[in-house]
Amino acid sequence: MERPKRTLIKAVIWNLMGLIIMALVGLAMTGSATVGGAMALINTAIGLTTYVIYERIWSRIRWGTQHG
Repeated sequence: MERPKRTLIKAVIWNLMGLIIMALVGLAMTGSATVGGAMALINTAIGLTTYVIYERIWSRIRWGTQHG
């Protein structure tokens, strides 16, 4: 079973990568670093929260895992 701290660290790293990509896409689409950055921050906050919840739920599901 994965510990909550590991789940959180994985989620933060994944979302930092997404934040950078989303900020660049937002900048390219709007021409505004402020709007692109705001879009990226909102997206990252939602993504981080849902990813952590999703991973914690799956860490409790034994289906498809092997033990011992």
